[in-house]
Amino acid sequence: MIELFPGGFEEIDRPHGVELVAYTDSGGEERMWHAFGGARAADVADGWELRWREFHQPVHVGDLWIGQSWHEPPPGAIAVVIDPGRAFGTGAHPTTRLALELLATLPRGSLLDIGCGSGVLAIAAAKLGFAPVSALDHDAASVESARLNAEANGVVVSVTHGDALLGELPPADVAVANVTREVVERVAGRLRAVRLLASGYLVSEPETLPGFRHVRRAAAEGWAADLFEPLDR
Repeated sequence: MIELFPGGFEEIDRPHGVELVAYTDSGGEERMWHAFGGARAADVADGWELRWREFHQPVHVGDLWIGQSWHEPPPGAIAVVIDPGRAFGTGAHPTTRLALELLATLPRGSLLDIGCGSGVLAIAAAKLGFAPVSALDHDAASVESARLNAEANGVVVSVTHGDALLGELPPADVAVANVTREVVERVAGRLRAVRLLASGYLVSEPETLPGFRHVRRAAAEGWAADLFEPLDR
């Protein structure tokens, strides 16, 4: 299926097994017949190519509205427009919402977004008044996505391609890390930040972090976000 439809196909669990579905034309149907010795075809309704948009709905976090370009933000909202792409972060995941909830309560200042993905947290921070805002990710696609999203939202975010576990990290009033708990623990000791806002893990993970005092936790749908301050400050 990957060779036949490199652009993608769908896997659907059925009682008798897994059904593989590709949206194609008569030529693609013929290729499936030759490859599998049979296939079932059915016409799809007009507009199928846009139906995936139904799975992406805007979310509200306080005054913030995080949504896609085909949705209209409500009047008065602080709009963060993030279209789905190859980078993680449309604002819909509980860890992103929790991080934004805590972020909105913090004094404004400089901010570093570690593992920025699509850049949603960095962009929201810039919209909330944090400055300067910088972001870092080891994935080249995420870096490109974050840069494009920042430009589309009209904010200044310095996005760097690099490994937060290896290179020197810039100082910041707030460091945000919506990553795995393992990465949070490994990167925490390398930070030069007044506050660390960590998320990306389950509520079953401890509220303690070596070298830091725990300030606050937000939780939803089994996920957690924590605010920490270094013990030496």
